[in-house]
Formats: sequence, C-alpha cells, structure tokens
Amino acid sequence: MAKSAPQKDAKTQETMTLKDNRNGKSYELPILEGTMGPDVVDIRKLYAEADVFTFDPSFTATGSCKSRITFIDGEKGQLLHRGYSIEELAEKSNFMEVCHALLYGDLPNEKEYEEFVHNITYHTMVHEQVNFFYRGFRRDAHPMAIMCGVVAALSAFYHDSLDIWDPEQREISAHRLIAKMPTLAAMTYKYSIGQPFMYPRNDLSFAENFLYMCFAVPAEPYKVNPVLADAMDKILILHADHEQNASTSTVRMAGSSQANPFACIAAGIACLWGPAHGGANQAVLEMLDEIGHKDNIPEFLERAKDKDDPFRLMGFGHRVYKNFDPRAAVLKKSCDAVLKDLGVKDDRLELAMELERIALEDPYFVERKLFPNVDFYSGIILKAMGFPVEMFTVLFAVSRTVGWISQWKEMIEEPSLRIGRPRQLYDGAAPRKYVPISKRK
Repeated sequence: MAKSAPQKDAKTQETMTLKDNRNGKSYELPILEGTMGPDVVDIRKLYAEADVFTFDPSFTATGSCKSRITFIDGEKGQLLHRGYSIEELAEKSNFMEVCHALLYGDLPNEKEYEEFVHNITYHTMVHEQVNFFYRGFRRDAHPMAIMCGVVAALSAFYHDSLDIWDPEQREISAHRLIAKMPTLAAMTYKYSIGQPFMYPRNDLSFAENFLYMCFAVPAEPYKVNPVLADAMDKILILHADHEQNASTSTVRMAGSSQANPFACIAAGIACLWGPAHGGANQAVLEMLDEIGHKDNIPEFLERAKDKDDPFRLMGFGHRVYKNFDPRAAVLKKSCDAVLKDLGVKDDRLELAMELERIALEDPYFVERKLFPNVDFYSGIILKAMGFPVEMFTVLFAVSRTVGWISQWKEMIEEPSLRIGRPRQLYDGAAPRKYVPISKRK
C-alpha cells in the first residue's frame, strides 16, 4: 500500500477533576486529544471507581470508539475521508479510489488501483441461486425490505469468508459486499418492475455498471450516459461514509458481538431504512408534492418559519453541519448538469429549483444557515435519472456499504475490542413481592 500520512494516536494531555458531593471524594478523569476535533474525557473507569454511569440519551455527546476513517467539523462545514476533503475527492477522484482510501487508509497508486478495481469488478456477480431467492418476495415489497433479507442471506452463500479473525477472509468479504451491493440493488429494482435481471459487465466502471444493470433490457443495446454516470459516481462518493451515524453505529454494535460481516451490513441497512436517517431525500420529494406549485412557495416558506406549524422545509440545514453541507455544493453542479443534459421538463423538479432560489434569498433562512443539503439535490438527480422514490434509500445503502465495512474492519482489528453494552438510568418499579393472581386488585 502507499505510505500513509503521519497520524498520532489519541493520548492523555490533561485531566478533569470530578467531585462527588455525596461523599466528598474526587476523581481524576484523563482527557484524550485526537488529531482533530474536540478532546474526549475518558470515563471508562468511572463506574468502577465512583459507582456511577454517565447519562447521554442518543449518544450525542459520547465518543463510542477511536477511528481514523472519517472526520466531520460541523461548525466549519468540513468532511474529511482519511484526511482528504470531500470536495477534492468528488472533483478529482472516483468512487473506487475513495473505497480504497476508506478501506486501507490511502488513495491507491496506479498498481494498487488497477488491482483493487480488478478485485471489485470480478466480485460483482452473485451466486446464481440468489436469483431464486428473490421469488420469495412479493413484487410490491419495499426494496429496503428485500435488501435486508438478501444481504443477510449472503452469509448462506459465501461460507469461505466468514472467519472474522482471518485478515484475508475479512478482505474478501469487504470486496464482495462493495461489489455485490449494486448488483443486488439493481436486481431488487428489476424485480419490483417485472423486468429480467441484467448481469454485470466487466468492461464498465462501478457507476456505469450500476446504471446498466438498473436500466438496460435484453431486447436492445444500452449506452450509458456519461453525464449520468458522472453524477452517480459523485453521489456514491458523497454518501460513502459519514462518521459514527446511526447506521454505522449499528454496524459496529452488531460487529462487536462477532457477527459475520454480511449480517452486520444487513443490520446497517435496516437502520438506514428509518425515515429519520436514510429517507431524507425521499422526504424532499414528498414535501415538493405537498407544496404542489411554484405559486405556493411563499406560503409554505412562511409556514416553515412558524414553530407552531408542523410543516418543515425538508432538505435544508443539517443536524451535524451548522454552517453548510460541503457535499451539497458538489452535488448542485451535478444536478444542474443532469437536468440540462436530459432536458427534463418535470413540474416537481422545476418547483425544487424555484424553492432553492427563493429560500436562498430569504434572510430568515440565510441568517440561520439553512442551506440546501446533499439530500435536497440527490433526490432531484435520482428522480431525473428515472429511479422511483422507493429506491432512493437503496442507492444510499449501495454507497454507504464501503463506509460500513471499513468501520467494521477497523473495529475488528482493534486489540481492545469488546462486545458493546450500553448502560441505562433505571426509573421503573423498585423490588416488590409476587402476588398470586387471585389476590391482585
């Protein structure tokens, strides 16, 4: 592998003193400093020494692991993969290079790139019996329901890469998951519309191959549109990893039990299915349907400003990014290019562009830095490409698989790996006696 940029392990810089007013005792808690971001208070010995847990619902202020993969600075609008900015990766790189960086720590040199692309390409086909597995699902099943089942079932087809303690088997599983996910996603789409599955082609790039498997039919030749392939490649890059979000944390938690990687990624897909996580771009289009017409935009913007109104402007602002979403600016260019190339005349897409224009001129949204995020533009692009909204989260999973498996691999290789076991603040009934049913009131 190419030589990595210098990195330093988190180390103790200072301590924090915690005073317990119950008994007058004090406890010294180490403060760990990472390469970037806030320092972290090490509380691992707090329970043993002070007999207390910390309380942090939703883990919004808790560091659950050490990681060298992705860093986010929400205040600055910064997203780094292995130290590389997402803007530079999206502009100069491609999805296969980003996958290599996430998995191994560095962008590949020419020889490494050629070998990596070859390994991924020749793992894109799935076991022929997987085709029959799809027949057990209803045609109208939600694509994410199918993906949860099919991805988990891969462990029943690939027994030769389930030993998580064997580095070679871990790598083979990683390659298989990255390579086969677009094949399974395309099969899921084809199954839902009653068209025959299209086998992957080794002469196409990752993004081109995915579009081919989704939209080609056996009856006629299919030529991949380079503008759409470029946009798809950027969508894949921009969604590849996003630090310790809900689905990534789910993958790590499942992996901490030593479950096989296929099961862990299936758990991540199940979490991603939640509308609060992976369904944001679908929610954007549903919001546009609610607005209905460009003439109604001012009314709905006023409703969005009203805290007592349940209407929310979907696709604007971000929980992590307090300034701007660095991925959005990249995808906006792709969005403009796709709509121009396709010559799309779609009322909903025109409505989206007008909503963006008006919102960005409104002082209320500008002052609060409620700018369009990556979900706003990705939904528009995918709709223009011809994907139904039910497939949006599936495409998210295709991209995020490399992030999930990279995080899983990093966790498995951590010497201090232990099964995850969050604690709780119990506020239920105190101990009480069992009362026979005949005497209960």
